[in-house]
Amino acid sequence: MSEHFTGSFTQQEAIPDEGIAAALEVLRHGRLHRYNVTAGELSQAALLEQEFAAATGARFCLAVSSGGYAITTALRAVGVAHGDAVLTNAFTLAPVPGAIAAVGGRPVFVGVTEDLTIDLDDLAAKAGQARVLLLSHMRGHICDMDRLMAICDAAGIVVVEDCAHTMGGGWDGVASGRHGAVGCYSTQTYKHMNSGEGGLLITDDEDIAARAVLLSGSYMLYERHLAAPGPEVFERHKYHMPNISGRMDNLRAAILRPQLAILETQVDRWNERYARLDEGLRDTPGLHVIARPGAERFVGSSFQFLLLDWGDDDIRQVVARCAARGVELKWFGAPEPAAFTSTYGHWKYAPSDPLPESDRILRAILDMRVPLTFSEEDCALIARIIRAEVGAVHQAR
Repeated sequence: MSEHFTGSFTQQEAIPDEGIAAALEVLRHGRLHRYNVTAGELSQAALLEQEFAAATGARFCLAVSSGGYAITTALRAVGVAHGDAVLTNAFTLAPVPGAIAAVGGRPVFVGVTEDLTIDLDDLAAKAGQARVLLLSHMRGHICDMDRLMAICDAAGIVVVEDCAHTMGGGWDGVASGRHGAVGCYSTQTYKHMNSGEGGLLITDDEDIAARAVLLSGSYMLYERHLAAPGPEVFERHKYHMPNISGRMDNLRAAILRPQLAILETQVDRWNERYARLDEGLRDTPGLHVIARPGAERFVGSSFQFLLLDWGDDDIRQVVARCAARGVELKWFGAPEPAAFTSTYGHWKYAPSDPLPESDRILRAILDMRVPLTFSEEDCALIARIIRAEVGAVHQAR
């Protein structure tokens, strides 16, 4: 009898008890707005910013309403204006080109490698086309950041890192989000800390930090931030930055602070599960497992593999056969966006020249979430199911 997986790919772990208790305290006193504090009180949002800055080694941090808002704010804060070209990954999700479009920018897509990282040769070739790179560490795959920064520094390109899938990760001992001018993170439910929606932005640049705080809607209450520059920096910018309110509230910050305290442990747990999937799928005929370089500290909260040069019908068969056995795979090669996947060809507001080498890779990507509600044994079972169904279709091709 065939094995069947019965778990949910969308069920997250419960919020830690400390987060629930902190949230109840906020609800009881009713001061949810980040600037609504009593004399001598430090808001949960300000404390989260201080703690996240310390955890990443950044000088400044801002807590906002979503990861997409963090990216959009970062682009505005580094000076992207209407009509400006912005380099970004061809392999990413819609909020990334959406953030560029939201500030009036024009995405210029850079190709993807078989390791699912930005194609650094293509980046070098396109470096003269824009002064900003919005780098998406898509699905937690981190490229050679030393080479990327050398390319960008030589071309005078400002790097904004989208770290929605790499919170807790890094490259060669440097935390994800700390190579570029700004790092942006998400705390949406399916990310590495869960507040339903939410985002964080870090930087060492005091002017970028001040602009971001003002953009988020400080109402001139920037002195109530703990991880922000001094008042003299805000004086330079406060009459030039529009208020585009997107603050994080104290309820979400209260939920997040205990999760930040255990983030390193959670990363280890994700990577234990990822290792079981990787071990179970390696050497499967017709299936390409993504190489993870030694310098990369990744977070295995999702898993991808490639069915390179397979026909569309064969890939659909794999997806359907796995689904029949309880394993939910997302296919990036579908002609229409589905299951929260999409590619650069789907975003009609961001037209692009064809990227044939990237198209070959994108249409081969199969992807799945790895929630911490899965056990290591669950992951071994999932790998056996995928291996069997890929093998069956591959043999019949």
